[in-house]
Amino acid sequence: MTTTDPIALARDLLRCPSVTPAEGGALGLIEGVLKGAGFEVHRVTFAEPGTAPVENLYARIGGASPHLVFAGHTDVVPPGDDAKWSHPPFGGEIVGGTLYGRGAVDMKGAVACALAATLDHLAARGNEGKGSISFLITGDEESIAVNGTIKLLQWAAERGERFDHCILGEPSNASSIGDTIKVGRRGSLNGTLVITGKQGHVAYPQLADNPVRGLVALMGALMAAPLDHGSANFDASNLEFTSIDIGNTVVNLIPGEARARFNIRFNDCHSQTSLRTLIERLAADAARERVKWRIEWEPSNADVFFTGPSPFLDLVVAAIKDVTGQAPKLSTTGGTSDARFIKDYCPVLEFGLVGATMHQVDERTAVADLATLTAVYWKILDRYFG
Repeated sequence: MTTTDPIALARDLLRCPSVTPAEGGALGLIEGVLKGAGFEVHRVTFAEPGTAPVENLYARIGGASPHLVFAGHTDVVPPGDDAKWSHPPFGGEIVGGTLYGRGAVDMKGAVACALAATLDHLAARGNEGKGSISFLITGDEESIAVNGTIKLLQWAAERGERFDHCILGEPSNASSIGDTIKVGRRGSLNGTLVITGKQGHVAYPQLADNPVRGLVALMGALMAAPLDHGSANFDASNLEFTSIDIGNTVVNLIPGEARARFNIRFNDCHSQTSLRTLIERLAADAARERVKWRIEWEPSNADVFFTGPSPFLDLVVAAIKDVTGQAPKLSTTGGTSDARFIKDYCPVLEFGLVGATMHQVDERTAVADLATLTAVYWKILDRYFG
């Protein structure tokens, strides 16, 4: 069924030091592989003032429908201290049936599997089969995600590209290949709660207004109140404070301001606008005009999305079960992904490797998992264009 070696492709990709926003040779490697298979390949760079330019890749073969796109990213998070790795983070070493390297599961391994499965599928159908296959690969997923997939999708749409369905190779599985498909993700919203008081000497509190008291009260209120109780497709929304910043370097000074940053992972009970309204109402109720407060909201491009039941979902589930023997759980847990952008253009499902070691020292994947994921992708292609 499969003859292209996904392990060799994965090792080559891992040896490219493509820490965001560096391309590191990864897109060049993919370009060469796809051009050799007959794809029309475009390398596109996007930039905005105040951000680093980012290279991206779009490739397509075929001109008819249906059109299936494999999406993913080749950028990785920094490895940290190389000395803490048991194998070099950009070495692509295989030891005891395990492939080590930054990006092994998030998500160069899955990109390699999609490439291998596609090359074998095209070889089997002689490059003249029904439909189209494309690759939408960014170098800006692990950073601020403004010069990557969101702009690449816009660029493709302006060229007249239309996608029917998408597989995003994020590490979706919990413990074994086939146990989980991501069919949705909660949205993400960041803000800073700012309390304004009056600076003064700690020995004369009656002459000051300590903002820490107000900060504690409003933080307690925002953490105590459930934002919702979940929905049919998602767990409950959740607010977590992640830092408290007062900037006071002495102990005998009541500060004039206190700040606390927070993140909310929200479900489909809310939009960003309705969520901001809810949080500000809760803060106002807790302040009761005694506390001077404001919330500084950060821009967010991380909305909630959900891909509902469909023949495409049935096809992917069946392909996974054919290869692995497992009926995957349909999950909406975890962090954000570029699927939040793709869902505006076509239905998208996330299925990749086991994510247990993503972003960790000694990130790794079993070599056998690469073969299994390649077989699943091949089966999806076979059914999709069958």
